[in-house]
Amino acid sequence: MGDLLDLSGQVVIVTGGCRGIGRGITTRFLEAGADVVVCCRHRPEEPLSSGGREAVFVEADVREVDHIDRVVSHTTDRFGRLDVLVNNAGGAPTAPAATASPRFSAAIIALNLVAPLNFSQRANAVMQEQPAGGAIVNIASVSGLRPSPGAAAYGAAKAGLLNLTQTLAVEWAPKVRVNCVTAGLIRTEQAHLYYGDEAGVAAVAATVPLGRMGEPDDVAGVCLFLASPLAGYVSGSNVVAHGGGERPAYLDAAQPS
Repeated sequence: MGDLLDLSGQVVIVTGGCRGIGRGITTRFLEAGADVVVCCRHRPEEPLSSGGREAVFVEADVREVDHIDRVVSHTTDRFGRLDVLVNNAGGAPTAPAATASPRFSAAIIALNLVAPLNFSQRANAVMQEQPAGGAIVNIASVSGLRPSPGAAAYGAAKAGLLNLTQTLAVEWAPKVRVNCVTAGLIRTEQAHLYYGDEAGVAAVAATVPLGRMGEPDDVAGVCLFLASPLAGYVSGSNVVAHGGGERPAYLDAAQPS
């Protein structure tokens, strides 16, 4: 099984791979032997490396199609192939739906839905010409599966990403597999912006059946599986990595008899 998770010789692009979940994904693929290209709007303060191997950085805003083309061209020019694309770049600040500006909402949807579509299209064009095809993994969120107050545009975009995954899996088969990872509550370096101090993080973690918030490596492991030969017959699927979900509110609201 170890050999099936060895991606030596494979070339991977991770969008938004410089921090948070993306950094965890980048690290996991480097450890698996892959050549990794990461694209972010700003160069990381330190090189992205693991096990003596370093990722290639390309500055890019995934909302700009010409930037996407630059990343893909840089990858194929340097490595001669593209085997895996992980559409990880995304996110959104909180904003009440009643007052969010149209411009704000459009920007959130562009980043979290339109950009993965455009990047996937460019990657697919390369993968279809390769004998072994390729694999695309989209990073979604539980915000796309349940109500997300304060994140209406984000949740709607992530829900759209799930449908996009299924549609592309049908259109681009059999050469290209397309799957999705729906991430739950993940602890990153920006967790304090959403959950407050350590007490807040602990309180949120206590609502998860597995007793903890997820770590970037929890999502990265699923990505590696979906990109590997172990998932050779998996396409159009959504793997939900949320530690068992969220405790139903009625369990705490109901009074004991």
